[in-house]
Amino acid sequence: MLHHLLSRSIACVAAGIVATAVACGPATAADPIRIGFGISLTGPLAANGKSALMAMKIWEEDINAKGGLLGRPVKLVYYDDQSNPSTVPGIYTKILDIDKVDLIMGGYATNMLAPAMPIAIQRKRLLIGLFGTAVNSEFNYPRYFAMIPLGPEAKPALTKGFFDVAMAQNPKPETIAIVGANAEASHNNSEGVRENAKAVGLKIVYDQTYPPTTTDFAPIVRAIRATNPDLVVICSYPLDSVGMVRAVNEVGFKPKMIGGCMVGPQTTVLKAQLGSLLNGFVNYDFWLPVKAMQTPDMSNFLKRYQARAQAEGVDPLGYYAPPFAYAYLQVLGQAVD
Repeated sequence: MLHHLLSRSIACVAAGIVATAVACGPATAADPIRIGFGISLTGPLAANGKSALMAMKIWEEDINAKGGLLGRPVKLVYYDDQSNPSTVPGIYTKILDIDKVDLIMGGYATNMLAPAMPIAIQRKRLLIGLFGTAVNSEFNYPRYFAMIPLGPEAKPALTKGFFDVAMAQNPKPETIAIVGANAEASHNNSEGVRENAKAVGLKIVYDQTYPPTTTDFAPIVRAIRATNPDLVVICSYPLDSVGMVRAVNEVGFKPKMIGGCMVGPQTTVLKAQLGSLLNGFVNYDFWLPVKAMQTPDMSNFLKRYQARAQAEGVDPLGYYAPPFAYAYLQVLGQAVD
């Protein structure tokens, strides 16, 4: 479906690593190939985590209907990371040492993927992450791959479109404010924003972080407004995004462009919750049902996903995380076979 998002070379490298992992230890045709991971089923990242998990279960059903992998059924073994990075090392230690899974996969989002990296590196395990901006930039681990359409320069790539649109204005903007949570994802994304700002000659007039536990964003928005920026890039996770959108509307702040790097508004539930408050925000997305992105395989997947979404209590459209969650298991499955 979306396996073109990873190059053939990645699939080839992964195949060698996976073949070694699956071949270790005795197994019969009745023994499942167990794939373990943590995923956000509660907490701020749950909306995307739960929809991703349903897509992964659809892949599990599809692959088992075709006879499994290497003639063996596939079983997903997963635990709720609670959207809390501190739970991640324990989860991956458990799935490897107690559950003794054959393969591991990364969870969803930068903040959940980064704590899994040391475990994967120590155990020399292949790890494919679901989204996650530049998670491997500090580790440079050759067995890590990311299912995210940002290319090798992930940090600036996420907001490149925002800057392209902004700099096409006449008159061109001259100043920019950058704000984000004091957390891994926001740090990486803010670094990319600075790089893009420098490349187009924008003056940074505000560049601050806030604690991830922040609930009142009005003082932050007022501080940004006081610097009178033309552009504002917000590097936020779902709860922060909601707080920022509400605060911007409450304060009546109207820069030329605002948004850029906000996780959360891609989901149907937040779009519905925020409604017209989102008017004027310019943000990224990875997939939308436009002709250039629509394929028969994608249409078939979304039809099956959407038919089950309401009963499962997940995002009813499934445009954001689900296609990529299905695809990153496709890549793993092709590497095994």
